Amino acid sequence: MAPGKEVFEGMEWRIRVADGSSEVLVPATGLARKVWLRIKGIISGLALKVWMFLKRAWDMGANDPRKVIHCIKVGLALTIVSLFYFMRPLYDGVGGNAMWAVMTVVVVFEPTVGATIYKCLNRVCGTFLAGFLAFGVHWVASRSGERFEPLVVGASVFLLASAATFSRLIPSAKSLFDYGAMIFILTFSLVAVSGYRVDKLFDLAHQRISTIIIGTSLCILVIMLVCPIWSGQELHSLIVRNMDKLVDSLDGCVTQYFNHSGECTNSNEEADKKLQGYKCVLSSKATEESMASFARWEPSHGQFNFRHPWKQYMKIGASMRSCAYHIEALRSCINSGNQAAESIKNHLRSSCLKVSSSSSSAIRELAETVKTMKKSSTIDLLVGEMNNAVQELQNDLKSLSCLLNPSPTPENKKLETACMEATATVPLMEIIPAVTLASILIEIALRIEALVDAVEELAKLAEFTIKDEKSKQSKMKDKIITDEEKTKETMKALQRV
Repeated sequence: MAPGKEVFEGMEWRIRVADGSSEVLVPATGLARKVWLRIKGIISGLALKVWMFLKRAWDMGANDPRKVIHCIKVGLALTIVSLFYFMRPLYDGVGGNAMWAVMTVVVVFEPTVGATIYKCLNRVCGTFLAGFLAFGVHWVASRSGERFEPLVVGASVFLLASAATFSRLIPSAKSLFDYGAMIFILTFSLVAVSGYRVDKLFDLAHQRISTIIIGTSLCILVIMLVCPIWSGQELHSLIVRNMDKLVDSLDGCVTQYFNHSGECTNSNEEADKKLQGYKCVLSSKATEESMASFARWEPSHGQFNFRHPWKQYMKIGASMRSCAYHIEALRSCINSGNQAAESIKNHLRSSCLKVSSSSSSAIRELAETVKTMKKSSTIDLLVGEMNNAVQELQNDLKSLSCLLNPSPTPENKKLETACMEATATVPLMEIIPAVTLASILIEIALRIEALVDAVEELAKLAEFTIKDEKSKQSKMKDKIITDEEKTKETMKALQRV
């Protein structure tokens, strides 16, 4: 384009003049138009960002409706507790401290039942204990005279606040009463210090404790009656999902390793997510601990009793993370630049895939046991198959020793001949990767046995029912019938004799 030519919004207009030439028609662009275009661009960009935010929020709510339900429950609880301000009789009953009930709902309402009950009970106990001690300190300070009253109040605040803060650092107390200790410090400091200037301290403490009890009671009722979300059920489902992810990662890694050039046949996103599933198991420790801590506060619900062994789920999670760490090492073997020779892979392919398949079957059976809360009648058989596959893999590894240290004894000639037929003389660096992978698979099998023990301990503590009870009863009946038939035949034989 010729110099000096201007382009407006990607288009140009030309007009023909009297002498036959054409000229570019340039629209007038004043300052006002430039400002309008700039404002229009800003508004369009802002509207696009708002639209994208609303779309992401809609997708999040559609993927997990429990978040939307939690928001509705919070709004419902706040609307109900606001009646203490809107209705005159209720406002006169609690006085001007009705705002404490609103603050209590905002602070203690959590998505799960266990977390809400934990905060409610800690808030009530911490407020009641702090109010009682603050009233006692106020009584002692008022009897000590005007001169020593601020000293008594200040010393009590220093000592009790320091002791409560130290209790928050104790691990056993932190998991149960951390929030209660914080509320104790806050309430005691407010009541004790304000009691120095307020005459009717008992009425003030009584009204605040009453409004807090009203707010916590309302939160517990709403969280338990309106679409409750139980921490125990969430922990139970999380353990089952993590077991399924372990199975997918283990099968995917071993299958990918023994494919040609280490590439996965299914390269879509879903297959990649399954391969990365073990990372979710590794990062779920904090979630499991918090859910197990909150589940202890929940009443009986569904298949879970009040004294359900929630701590055992943490042991199961620890066993699964041990397996996940070895799967991560397995993954690093696949992505390593130093790969084993194809002859070594072919030699170990069958036994490695067998170990992977049997290990996955055992984990699937454990996931089904935890999911249905019924004892499995086949887990011992699956563990036996896994151990047999591990023994076969160990024998194949022993047969590779002939590549490095050939044995001249006649007893090992057959083994040496078979090994040499399967693999030619291979450098040591091409043998180590395959041996490392096989060793990791053997270690995973050992970790799965520890996982089996943890699940069986859970089944014992939680008193799981027997899964195939009906089939066992039918087998017992068939056995009784066959025994009766045998006794009848023996009686007939005796009569003949």
